[in-house]
Amino acid sequence: MTEAGDAPAPDQASLHAAALRHLARYGTSAAGLRRVLDRRVERWARSAAAEPEAVARSKQAVRAVIARLIAAGALDDDAFAAGRARRLARSGHSRAGVAAHLAARGIGRETARAAFPDAEDAELAAALALARRRRIGPFRAGAADAEVRRRELGVLARAGFPREVAVRALAMEPEAAEELVRRLRQP
Repeated sequence: MTEAGDAPAPDQASLHAAALRHLARYGTSAAGLRRVLDRRVERWARSAAAEPEAVARSKQAVRAVIARLIAAGALDDDAFAAGRARRLARSGHSRAGVAAHLAARGIGRETARAAFPDAEDAELAAALALARRRRIGPFRAGAADAEVRRRELGVLARAGFPREVAVRALAMEPEAAEELVRRLRQP
């Protein structure tokens, strides 16, 4: 059994294998995979008390692996962003919430903007999906007074929906709202 200090430096082959294992389990962006592999190198560097030059070589290997996976089509930020944006919109996230989520995963602003479903009422449908999950607006069981409507508007506002979208969502008839949510969930 080898000691931690005897562990070989992560090279392209071992990092490529680790990247493929990660991609087999998780959807990720290039920046996300780079963070995963960089953490792997940093753990090795701490445990092996590695020289800075060896760490730099391993970090270069990470960049080469990422480039290789992008070139092979195994890593596609546009596809990742589109899939994640669809899933988040279906679960009731606003355009702003989706953009923030994608930005945290290293997706650029333009890619995130293009990823959000482009249907005319996509954001309204996402607001309705949240309203359905929270049982507010057209999905509320009973009548609502002004205070209840104000709180419901606050729920949608905190989720990042523009005021006009939130007002439209809360004022919809239940049948129309249900139909719009159903259309959002179709592929």
